[in-house]
Amino acid sequence: MPKMKIKKGDTVVVISGRDKGRQGEVLRVLPTENRIIVQGVHIARRHTRPAMGNPGGIVETALTIHASNGPHIDPQTRKPTRIGYRMLDDGRKVRFARGSGGVIDK
Repeated sequence: MPKMKIKKGDTVVVISGRDKGRQGEVLRVLPTENRIIVQGVHIARRHTRPAMGNPGGIVETALTIHASNGPHIDPQTRKPTRIGYRMLDDGRKVRFARGSGGVIDK
């Protein structure tokens, strides 16, 4: 399974597609498909039939986007940035923003 640098709870911005420029929180990460689900981005409307415990109607669901279309937001400059890894003095491995060098993980 490939290692992804984006994790659940991160803030990303969409850089291509119909939702270009929108920011949102990552709700789910699918590493086998290299895709992410972002809150409020790439929303589809499904018409569902009433069933047991489900009233039916039009339901909005968030679809996946490719991880390369959602770069992480730099905590200092608030712009899209790439992510790298760094070892701290206390021996912890943390993610950092390549643009500004700010640590993402606390």
